[in-house]
Amino acid sequence: MSSHPTRPLLPPPVIYLLFLGAAWGLQRLLALDLPQNDWTFYIGWGLIDAGLLLMLWAGLLMLRRKTTVNPYGRPRKLLDEGPFGFSRNPIYLADSLIYCGIALLFGSLWTWLLLPLLILGMHYGVIVREERLLVELFGEDYQDYRKRVRRWL
Repeated sequence: MSSHPTRPLLPPPVIYLLFLGAAWGLQRLLALDLPQNDWTFYIGWGLIDAGLLLMLWAGLLMLRRKTTVNPYGRPRKLLDEGPFGFSRNPIYLADSLIYCGIALLFGSLWTWLLLPLLILGMHYGVIVREERLLVELFGEDYQDYRKRVRRWL
C-alpha cells in the first residue's frame, strides 16, 4: 500500500467494512435498535441490489475502456460516459448504497450515526487524494469534467 499523497489511505471497501464492523461492535456494547418491518427488508435489499448493479456497470465500463478499477492503480483514461456521466464516483456511490442497504437490514441506529463519519473519511482519505492524481494526469480535461459532473449525484 502506498503512502503517496494521491493514493487512498485504505482500500475503499475496507473503509466501508470497518464502519460496518464499528457499528456492529457499538451495537453489541449499547444496543440502539431501530424498528424493522417488511419495508426495511425490501428497501434494504433494493439498495444493495442497486449498489451492486451500479458497481458492476462502472467496473465493466472501466475494464472495457482499459483503465484501472484499482484505487492504487494509475488511470489511463478519463471516463465521462455511463455512470461517470452523472457521478464522478459511481463506485463509491455504489458502496454507499450497499452500506445503507445493510444498515436497513441491520436495524441499528449506529450504522446511521456513523454514516457522516464514513462519508467524511471517504472524502478526505480517498476522493480528495484521487482527485489530485486525476488533476495531475488529465489537467484541464478533468477540471472541465468536475464542473459538469457532481461528485456523488
